[in-house]
Amino acid sequence: MPPRLIINADDFGLTSGINRAIAELHRARALTSATLMATGPAFIEAVAIAKDNPTLGVGCHVVLTDGIPVSHPDDIPTLLGADGKTFRPSLLDFAQAILRGRVNPDDITRETFAQVQKLQRAGVDITHLDTHKHSHLFPIVTRSLLHVAERCNIGAIRNPFEPTWAFALGHGSALRRLEIRVLDHAFRRRFDTHLQTTVPNVATTDGTSAVSTTGDLTSATLSQILEALPSSGTWELVVHPGYNDEALSKIATRLRNSRDVEREALLTNIPNLQKNPSPPELIHYGSLGPYSRIREIGQFTPASGYEHVL
Repeated sequence: MPPRLIINADDFGLTSGINRAIAELHRARALTSATLMATGPAFIEAVAIAKDNPTLGVGCHVVLTDGIPVSHPDDIPTLLGADGKTFRPSLLDFAQAILRGRVNPDDITRETFAQVQKLQRAGVDITHLDTHKHSHLFPIVTRSLLHVAERCNIGAIRNPFEPTWAFALGHGSALRRLEIRVLDHAFRRRFDTHLQTTVPNVATTDGTSAVSTTGDLTSATLSQILEALPSSGTWELVVHPGYNDEALSKIATRLRNSRDVEREALLTNIPNLQKNPSPPELIHYGSLGPYSRIREIGQFTPASGYEHVL
C-alpha cells in the first residue's frame, strides 16, 4: 500500500491572496487541504471558496497567539496580552505564560469552541484541527483540542511533530532546528499518550513534514522532502502558499516572499509527483478517523455550530 499524503495550507482566510493561491493550487491538484482562521480578515471569502471546492478538506486553524479572539475578552482573560483585547504576540510569550501557570485551560477550551463553532455556523465541514504556530505542541493545548474535537464531531488533529526522516534532511535555520528538537524531546511522548488514552477516536498522521522548512520551502527543498517520503504511512506536508500582495503587506507575518516561492514550488513538484511509478495517495484529513467512511459515502452530517457542548 503506497503512503498517503495530506498537503495542507495554513492561514486560509488571512488575505485574499492566500485564499486565491489555495483555490488555484487545489484546482491544479497540488493541494488537498487548508486550515481556516476564524478571525482572518478574508474569512468570508475563504468560506465561499471552501463551498465552491467540496473536494478541498478544510480544518480549523485555531489561533491562540498573535491574533484576535472570537470570544469576548472577559471570557478568556488568561489568553490575552497586555492590551486585554488580543492574544499574546508570540509563541514564546504564550509558552512562558503556560510554564508560569498563568493560562487557564478552560479559557483555551472556550476559545477553541468559539472558533470551531464560527466555522461550523458558516457551513464549513471541519475535517481536522491544528493551531497557529503549532501551539498544540503544549499538552495543555493538546487536551483542549482533543476535548473540542470529540464534542464537535471532528475526527482528526494535526500531529505537530516533524518525523525523523524529514528532520534528517537538514532544512531550516540552526535556531529553528534547535527549537524543534527541544520541543520534540519535551512533548512528543505526551502528545502520543493523550491521543491514545484521552480520545482514541480522534485520528492523526504519522508526522508533519516541512515544519522546520517553514519560510524556506523552495522547489529544491520540496523535491527533497517528496523524494524522502517513506514507502508507507500517512503524512502531512504543511505549506504556506500565497501571493505577496498589498493585503499581505498589512499583516504582521514573517512569511511574505516565501509564499510566492511555495506556491510555485507546489505547482511544479506535486503534479510531477503523480508521474512516479508508485506515487503517494493524496488525501485530506476527512479520510482519517471515525467519520471517514460515512463522509466517503456522503452520509456524514457535520455539526451545525449551534450545539450546546460546553
